[in-house]
Amino acid sequence: MTHALVLGAISLMVTAIAGYPAIWFLRRQNVTKEIYEYLRAPVEAAAGGAPTLAPERHAAKAGRPTMGGLFLLAGILATTLGGNLFGRYSVGLPLMVMGSLALLGGIDDFGSLRGREQWALNKRVKLLVFIAIGAATAYALYDLLDLRRVHVPFEGSHDIAGLYLPVALGVIVVTAGGVAVTDGLDGLVAGTSAIAFAAYGAIALLQEQMYLGAFCFTVTGASLGFLWHNSHPASVFMGDVGALALGGGLAVVAFMTGHWLLLPLIGIVFLAEGASSYLQIGYFKLTGGKRIFRMAPLHHHFEELGWSEVQVVQRFWILGALGALIGIVLAMEV
Repeated sequence: MTHALVLGAISLMVTAIAGYPAIWFLRRQNVTKEIYEYLRAPVEAAAGGAPTLAPERHAAKAGRPTMGGLFLLAGILATTLGGNLFGRYSVGLPLMVMGSLALLGGIDDFGSLRGREQWALNKRVKLLVFIAIGAATAYALYDLLDLRRVHVPFEGSHDIAGLYLPVALGVIVVTAGGVAVTDGLDGLVAGTSAIAFAAYGAIALLQEQMYLGAFCFTVTGASLGFLWHNSHPASVFMGDVGALALGGGLAVVAFMTGHWLLLPLIGIVFLAEGASSYLQIGYFKLTGGKRIFRMAPLHHHFEELGWSEVQVVQRFWILGALGALIGIVLAMEV
């Protein structure tokens, strides 16, 4: 446990310190965010790959650096290579998944930079690559790490054999997408990701998977280090390069603990955010233009109800912490 907490602290400091030159470089290279106008038509943005719409008051954020997930991932990589990889090579799997999704997200981010010709990664191509990464990860979990089981609180552990593959594929894709959708307010993804990874870190340590627990706390520390710069008012945005990577990594560590059934609870904010977008899309199409929420994803709905950005973020952190605590308790009841 001491090793895991030390790595978490190192990762936090490395990421927070690295953020200063990284943000300077991103600003100097004009890697800045385009904020799309709020037209009360949130459905198209949530449909996948289209620009993310935001309330008009977010227009002041235009011009701030984005793709800050790059130095977050650098902090995770440096800390893991330095203190938690050699002799513990299974940790390489979540690292590889995070790197693959970061590359995909980075390409998409690059297409929406401010002051440059706007283009979007083809939706079908993006989906196919997304699925390919998920499928390769599911195979690695199943064949290379020999994982087949699901832990059910109060009931026991079960081998689900070949069903594991499609379940792992679906969960990885959905979780990465849910985290990416959540990235819309200052500090929201960084804080909720830190909480979720800390929960799975605690579960891994309870299972005596010390290397996996250390990795989870490394990501928690890096997320908090990023939050140093991303707290309101944010100096830098994470971008899909970081959000997709965090979502994919979270799904992988959930499967490595066997407690992936608890992921909707531990990642309850990501579930709510992703579900709100898809429910809005479906309802909009079925009803010819009606909406369930004032705006999707869910954090913008609460802004439209009158909550400030800070209130939304901090209350979502509280919700995430509650889900994480309940998840840890349930993980102990297998």
